[in-house]
Amino acid sequence: MTRLFNDPADFADEATDGFVAANERWVRRVHGGVARSTTSPDGTVALVIGGGSGHYPAFGGLVGHGLAAGAAMGNLFASPSAQQVTAVARASEHGGGVLLSYGNYAGDVLNFDAASRTLEADGIPVRTVRVTDDVTSAPAERRHERRGIAGDLCVFKVAGAAAERGDDLDTVTAIADRANDRTRSFGVAFSGCSLPGAEEPLFEVPEGRMAVGMGIHGERGIDETDVPTAEELATLLVARLLDELPDGVTAAGHRAVPILNGLGSVKYEELFVVYRSVQRLLGEAGVVLVEPEVGELVTSFDMAGVSLTLFWLDDELEELWAAPADTPAYRKGGAVPQERVAASVAAAEATPDAVGPASDDSRAVAARIAAGFAAVRALLDEQADELGRIDAVAGDGDHGIGMQRGSHAAADAASGAVGRGAGAGSVLRIAGDAWSDKAGGTSGAIWGAALEALGRVLRDDQRPSGAIVAQAVGAATEAVLAFGATVGDKTMVDALVPFDEVLRSRIDEGAPLAEAWRAAAVAARTAADGTAELLPRMGRARTHAEHAVGTPDPGAVSFALIVETVAP
Repeated sequence: MTRLFNDPADFADEATDGFVAANERWVRRVHGGVARSTTSPDGTVALVIGGGSGHYPAFGGLVGHGLAAGAAMGNLFASPSAQQVTAVARASEHGGGVLLSYGNYAGDVLNFDAASRTLEADGIPVRTVRVTDDVTSAPAERRHERRGIAGDLCVFKVAGAAAERGDDLDTVTAIADRANDRTRSFGVAFSGCSLPGAEEPLFEVPEGRMAVGMGIHGERGIDETDVPTAEELATLLVARLLDELPDGVTAAGHRAVPILNGLGSVKYEELFVVYRSVQRLLGEAGVVLVEPEVGELVTSFDMAGVSLTLFWLDDELEELWAAPADTPAYRKGGAVPQERVAASVAAAEATPDAVGPASDDSRAVAARIAAGFAAVRALLDEQADELGRIDAVAGDGDHGIGMQRGSHAAADAASGAVGRGAGAGSVLRIAGDAWSDKAGGTSGAIWGAALEALGRVLRDDQRPSGAIVAQAVGAATEAVLAFGATVGDKTMVDALVPFDEVLRSRIDEGAPLAEAWRAAAVAARTAADGTAELLPRMGRARTHAEHAVGTPDPGAVSFALIVETVAP
């Protein structure tokens, strides 16, 4: 369990602040994460990594010479927002373009891809490499669907070394892709992890049992067995990874980096006992071991677990793996003296969003919208734990805290915008941007896009009629559907689409807006409850879809709760 925290909602931000304070030799605080506090030559490719907090030393601990230029760090187990990734990339780039690299999770893909589009629009070349090393998360023929776990380090290390030696963006990207293709990982857990303030762990493993193949966010494993001896565990890990070799690799005579990774609360001494057997078994298989790593490298907060990674080398990858690196948590070779970034380049504090002219009618509606955001914030404060519990059944348990953080940011932003005289459209746009930025994850990206679409239709120069509100909800639905989910995938879409359809139908029949909204909210609630019987086909839950049957989708439930709450 987590014992030391203040307000759980502030934990990730406070941990980052403390991390920077303790490691100013390597990193500086920027919006959304950290960037190097040392300079890089003009024209150098900037490797920007990231993901949710709670995985230290990934991701901030890997920023420094020979490795990453910056790390975007979201809330605990939630992807950073597109705004955070964009800000970190801008603070990290030096004219050579940006390589974004991260574990292959739905929220990270949405937000890093959105950041990539923004950066490209600003004239900054961007490439992306998603890490897909976890062999249990999808079969070999669908490797592109696999999630990234401790293999992150292999991809980040060689990409960072290639950038440091001056390779161009396409070359660094090709090297990172090759490293990802030659990396395989497999993990087990003996107990779940507990987020700050949570009364229960994200998942539980019965006493004396071991979950096989779990993810680093608490995603369920594929099997469960009695806790083995260290020798038996090593045999399990090695056998599974030797069972699937990269194309062109044969174990006997081939070079590989073994990484035995502790996931949070397995002691180093225990890892060494396991590695003793790992080394022997790989040697018996004829594998030539190169510069192994044993320790905590990509963790899962306080999870008791272990993973083994095999990174199969070629000549160039071996050279890059051995190249010097100097970061807060990972060092290799001799430290290279670095010049500190001048204080003048530190990011300035953000100024409030500008608001344009608005009609008195629109300002009146804006005030009611802000009151609605305040009500949603209170609702999600009450429901955060339950939404997290639902999400943890087959996902990672972060939906409640992500929605809570997003709604708090949106409510504050909406109130501030109303105080500056904003109209309805601007309030929704500003609140949506704040929600997306602070919530991160898939839900943050989706709610940010939906609120932006609402604001775009409502505008600042009118008092919206029921027909205009229905049109705005239709635009929000289109924005959400653009993320790829359809009705039946067991997502927020399953509640959103019926809400949209009923609202538009009742408005077309001549019903007053309040009456039509209440009817649509009933349809959303019925549909959200009905998702309990669906198999998830999107996001992290699809990996263990059968576990989700009998539990409604948290995104659909939170949507139904929100539209019910704003109805009055």
